[in-house]
Amino acid sequence: MHIKILGPGCTNCANLERVTREAAAELGLDATFEKVTDYGAIAGYGVMRTPGLVVDEALLMSGRVPTASAVKELLAPLA
Repeated sequence: MHIKILGPGCTNCANLERVTREAAAELGLDATFEKVTDYGAIAGYGVMRTPGLVVDEALLMSGRVPTASAVKELLAPLA
């Protein structure tokens, strides 16, 4: 599983990465993480508000930082 955190590196981006790593660990997922900070690449996913969460090239959410349990619910069907 390839997980991308989209955003300029702000606090919300760091929080999204933290809760996503936590959710992936709880699910026992073998995931690689990538930070995408290039605004052109971020816009290419259709994200207008960061942070954004992309899993295997599918945009799952953007513009907010969910809880770890909410991210877990997003990731579970993809595991």
